[in-house]
Amino acid sequence: MESLDSDLLRTFLAVAEAGSVTDGASRIYRSQSATSLQIKRLEDILGRPVFERHGRGVRLSETGRQMLPVAQDVTARLDGLLRDISQDAITGKLRVGIPDDHGRTTLSGIIAHFARQHPKVELDVTCALSADFPDALKKGLLDLAIYEVESPSHHEELLFEDPTCWVSSARHSFASDESLPVALFDHACWWREAALASLRAQQKPFRVVYSSQSVSGVIAAVEAGIAVGLLGRSSLHAGLSVVGETLGLRNTPSSKLVMAGVETQNAGPQNAMKAAIRTAFLAKR
Repeated sequence: MESLDSDLLRTFLAVAEAGSVTDGASRIYRSQSATSLQIKRLEDILGRPVFERHGRGVRLSETGRQMLPVAQDVTARLDGLLRDISQDAITGKLRVGIPDDHGRTTLSGIIAHFARQHPKVELDVTCALSADFPDALKKGLLDLAIYEVESPSHHEELLFEDPTCWVSSARHSFASDESLPVALFDHACWWREAALASLRAQQKPFRVVYSSQSVSGVIAAVEAGIAVGLLGRSSLHAGLSVVGETLGLRNTPSSKLVMAGVETQNAGPQNAMKAAIRTAFLAKR
């Protein structure tokens, strides 16, 4: 008779907490396919499904609901035992900045997992516009930050590269000979400058009809059909269409999600967090 191991239970918990296999995979630093295989193995052992699929996500089946508290208790006890007997527990304080849009789901999952694995580390997490993070690092307000740049510097570690493109609602089109309505970021950042450079190179009239501090705000304007916007390809879905070539807009640079930190007296917490973030994003490539 096959038995349940803690690795399967942790995968089950990650997917249950995230509500989808994709987001659950990010929490445990595995690929979506590897996570799906583990869930299938678990269901094969039990002889019944632990999740019900719906839309793009999953919800617990009756068996899954029965299994949830047991899995939580078992993994918590194992983690507690490891902490009690380990002589290498990481302690200290870590101030982390994560962007409020790009990669937020992945990064939030990593930090939650880190907090469970390293309960003696005092985490201070800032979720905000990432354009302000480099300055916050220089001023000593953050120890570690993840943010987007056009070209990484030598001290910035590349995590993820996302090509940008001009996008409109799939249900709305804009004539190439009319003044083009656009949605831009209202914060001084390279995204806004790249969009304006592309528009000016077209040498055709345009007007800014919507400004937002976040990616989600620009997406909302595009989905509503009131403007085109410059977005990363990772933000595309079935309701959006790439229209740069149709409208004669030139290619735009890729966005690079990077990680950077500052020197601290106690490097243990920062090194552990860097390793967790690095591993998670490597699994997504």
